[in-house]
Amino acid sequence: MARARTGVRALGAVLAAVLGASLVGCSSTGGKRAEDARKAAQNARGEAAVTTPRWTFAMVTHSGDGDTFWDIVQSGAEEAAAKDDINFLYAHNDEGQQQAQLVDSYISKKVDALIVTLAKPDAMKAVVAKARKAGIPVITVNSGSEQSKDFGALTHIGQDESVAGEAVGDELDARGRKKALCVLHEQGNVGHEQRCAGAKKTFGGRMQNLYVDGTNMPDVQASIEAKLQADRSIDSVVTLGAPFADAAVQARKSAGSEAEVGTFDLNPKVAAGLKDGTLGFAVDQQPYLQGYEAVDLLWLYKYNADVLGGGRPVLTGPQIITEKDADELAEYTDRGTR
Repeated sequence: MARARTGVRALGAVLAAVLGASLVGCSSTGGKRAEDARKAAQNARGEAAVTTPRWTFAMVTHSGDGDTFWDIVQSGAEEAAAKDDINFLYAHNDEGQQQAQLVDSYISKKVDALIVTLAKPDAMKAVVAKARKAGIPVITVNSGSEQSKDFGALTHIGQDESVAGEAVGDELDARGRKKALCVLHEQGNVGHEQRCAGAKKTFGGRMQNLYVDGTNMPDVQASIEAKLQADRSIDSVVTLGAPFADAAVQARKSAGSEAEVGTFDLNPKVAAGLKDGTLGFAVDQQPYLQGYEAVDLLWLYKYNADVLGGGRPVLTGPQIITEKDADELAEYTDRGTR
């Protein structure tokens, strides 16, 4: 297990060095460059750094209302769009058929390129094919790495969900955990299933899935609390999104449990929780980078027929974040880019 865990950490380091240095690098020099570039893009809005036509790109995700993760993805996309003089449109719906309808509406508007998520691939397959038939290039982000190529997308940008889950299983082992709860907040999301399955694969202890209604945070907290009260042997809770980590922490307190809480994704509360020990670890997949790179790569494709990935996904994670990383990340989470 130790070797697998070391490999995942090495992957995180490579990703941070190669991708993060130009965009969201964590060293003082890289961070300053990224911040300077960000401010320059903001100051230059309306004065883009390119002379290409003002194309229209649309992004349609499976986000529910109020999910801060997708605010970060959208922020990255918007800043890349400002730099590339792109008219950027964004829409979301956590129901597969409604998400597909939104994509279809953008096809009817004859946008120049599309960015979509494939959390519920069966609902999206036909409409992605329709976009490609209409000559609209598509990049998938975040979810759907296994289906992206078959659906005809140029490439996929995100983390491998199974690998990310395996990293969590290794981390739980390293922390000496024996029984874990994996909290799934969106029914039918294949990426979420892959995360929990990956964790179960490498975790030496026992792992159980708990399905909750992610649109109802009080219900999420109550469901976790009830499970922790019923089974005192649970010593770890893993949530699949940053907004749900706090609900798990509150549930642990109410249940009088000693279970450690870990989560996928970051936000300011998660960074603060890592710093004060309320949370044990987080898995970062760099959502800002997913949005930014998706727009930038589509611009490169339209401008120069460039495609990254060589037929394979462009990985933005996973990277295990712990208390030792909290101070360094606070600046970025506070400004909404990590």
